[in-house]
Amino acid sequence: MPTVVLMDVSLSMTRPVSLDSSEEFQRKNLAVHGLNMLFEHMASNYRMEFTALMAFSSLWELLVPFTRDYNALQEALGNLEDYDKTCVESALNGVSNVVQQEWGSACPCQVVLVTDGSLGIGKGSLRHSLHTLKHRGDDKKFPLPFPFPTKLFIMSVANAEELQMTDAMDNLEELLCLSGGDGQIFTVEGPLCMKSVQAMFGRLIDHAYSPFHAVLHCGNLSSDVQVFPRPEPIVMDEEVEPMPRSVNTDLEIVGFIEIADISSPPVISRHLVLPINVNKEVDEVGTGATDELEEEPSASQMAGKSPNFCVLLHGSLKVEGMVALVQLGPEWYGMLYSQADSKKKSNLMMSLFEPGPDPLPWLGKITHLGPISEAAENPYGEDDSKSPFPLQPPVKRSYAQNVTVWIKASGLQTDVQKILRNARKLPDKTQTFYKELNRLRKAALAFGFWELLKGMADLLERECTLLPDSAHPDAAFQLSHAAQQLKLASTGDSQYAAFDHNIAPMHTDFSS
Repeated sequence: MPTVVLMDVSLSMTRPVSLDSSEEFQRKNLAVHGLNMLFEHMASNYRMEFTALMAFSSLWELLVPFTRDYNALQEALGNLEDYDKTCVESALNGVSNVVQQEWGSACPCQVVLVTDGSLGIGKGSLRHSLHTLKHRGDDKKFPLPFPFPTKLFIMSVANAEELQMTDAMDNLEELLCLSGGDGQIFTVEGPLCMKSVQAMFGRLIDHAYSPFHAVLHCGNLSSDVQVFPRPEPIVMDEEVEPMPRSVNTDLEIVGFIEIADISSPPVISRHLVLPINVNKEVDEVGTGATDELEEEPSASQMAGKSPNFCVLLHGSLKVEGMVALVQLGPEWYGMLYSQADSKKKSNLMMSLFEPGPDPLPWLGKITHLGPISEAAENPYGEDDSKSPFPLQPPVKRSYAQNVTVWIKASGLQTDVQKILRNARKLPDKTQTFYKELNRLRKAALAFGFWELLKGMADLLERECTLLPDSAHPDAAFQLSHAAQQLKLASTGDSQYAAFDHNIAPMHTDFSS
């Protein structure tokens, strides 16, 4: 999950901070100290993640594009210049442009906004931006929410009491809400100093950048691994009492399957897996990195001195064209596979399936899978000419069920026109007329589309008044009867709006 660090370099960040030491510091110095701490942590624990650094005041500037070179990021922090007033909206537009240009709109991203809580003044200030939200045209929309999944972390180089003296905290909370609410506002606890700012960035690291360490097991073999980014707990909506489900720190490989059999399954997230004691670039069979890390020893070279199951697994999956099914928790599975980063580099990846015993219907229940050796005959054939997948369901499902679905307005219009065509051919089309009418009535009741029933009744009454003199007398009776029944159903009265009830043709002397 890439990170964008958005650094406020407006004049308010140059305000001096009174410290016990004789050296004078600015708020910008404290913020730079905190960001250096964050970059040092990411260089040690999140080195495979991409990070970009942007600076903003009334305008924004991309200082360092997305990179894994944390030395370049720290060097850019040391060369920050001071500019004019704060304009958060302009900076957020810049973030949107930079992320979409590099990653598109599907990749989730973390945005770390570092500011002093001063919102700017006049037009362009955050206060002005939030007050004008509801009075904008489509061409001047506020950049939040971003078109890509986002976690927004606001690092305020000010304590909560200072922010609450004005409406700064309220505005920052509204900004967080507009981003989707998936983030947090961090403020300095206690007096403003190096230690308190360091503690604030420490809380950010614990919350969003703590490494996920796990042990990967396969029979008697195991390997300590680190997963990037950290798997987030998920909540299943269909559960009666939803509880967050987290990935276990013990990952158990339960079997292997060919890539062709698993195909391209639906997943909820993808993660990079690195062996903890082999976290450098891997040639041929290891985990890839960018050219910036090429001068470091490769994991394949290190593995020669220190055998590692994770490297062995990655190479085997790549050569054999298979994936490993891994158990993440009770009735929760995922898969490990090799993904090429370039011609010479590849990554060991882990994708998480939806929790449940059978996340991939064509494989059936994961617990029902077993080794080929236990089968009466080879399910793939002697020459691998067939496959046991996809599994056929025990009951053949019929897709010819009489279910009415209106995805577009044209579908509804077609059904209404069909009823009107049959209405003009009464009494010859009486049975077809009522069949189509009852189909529309049931669908409208199922959707709670009461207005459709009333509108259809009005159309039938209009058709009745437009009948020519040569029309059969029974046609007028049937149209009036059908319109009356639809009006009664549109009231929602259980006596007339029962779903299983059908409107029957009116018995007249003409119809008998």
